[in-house]
Amino acid sequence: MSTPTDTAAPVAVVRGESLLRLPEDLYIPPDALEVFLETFSGPLDLLLYLIRKQNLDILDIPVAEVTRQYMGYVELMQAINIELAAEYLVMAAMLAEIKSRMLLPRPAGDDGEEADPRAELIRRLQEYERYRTAAESLDRLPRVGREVHLVVIENDQPPVKRVEPNVSLFDLLDAFKEVLVRAELYRHHLVRLEPLSVRERMTRILARINSEAFVSFEEMFDLHEGRRGLVVTFMALLELLKESLVVVVQQEPFAPIHLKAAA
Repeated sequence: MSTPTDTAAPVAVVRGESLLRLPEDLYIPPDALEVFLETFSGPLDLLLYLIRKQNLDILDIPVAEVTRQYMGYVELMQAINIELAAEYLVMAAMLAEIKSRMLLPRPAGDDGEEADPRAELIRRLQEYERYRTAAESLDRLPRVGREVHLVVIENDQPPVKRVEPNVSLFDLLDAFKEVLVRAELYRHHLVRLEPLSVRERMTRILARINSEAFVSFEEMFDLHEGRRGLVVTFMALLELLKESLVVVVQQEPFAPIHLKAAA
């Protein structure tokens, strides 16, 4: 026959082993368990939460019951080390004052009616509820229009109609031909030039002429050397004339020019 202890649910499972009751030497530190309550934005928010939780009429608040629950929440929050703002304690004092005034005879107002000590609190609660409802309605709105605003610019000018170009195969060929022509401009040409020396050409000229006979000016140039070789030969002749190593003569204007080595 099983006992109620055997059929009870385990209080904990440690390393796969079920514990039916807590050990007698188990020590639980005071700060081991923390309770996180719903956060309130202020004392009015807490009061409104208590009223709605009990389905109470906001116009006929049972101050004694609401005060008792409010003080219970305040003491609980203080017990779990939640720092309370001064406004929570001010509201607690206000509720205590309203509760004490409700127990005393209430004086009549100017119109003959007795003033309700809860009137100011009810007005503040109704005003806070309207603002909170409006804030929740705004929060449910889509982001566009609340945080992101779309900018629409109207243009009075008619849209520009763009005519699509009609490109034929021959147009493509002409364009490709221009590309080939431009590519030829970027080709690299490596020209190797033979080293030519003016001093060496002066020696060769002096070896061909002498001081006894004249030699024609055209005979000094080798047409197969090209323009560069002809220029070097001409510069060599000028150097020889500068150093007075050759003599240049001409019989008459526009006559052939001859030269020979200086004596």
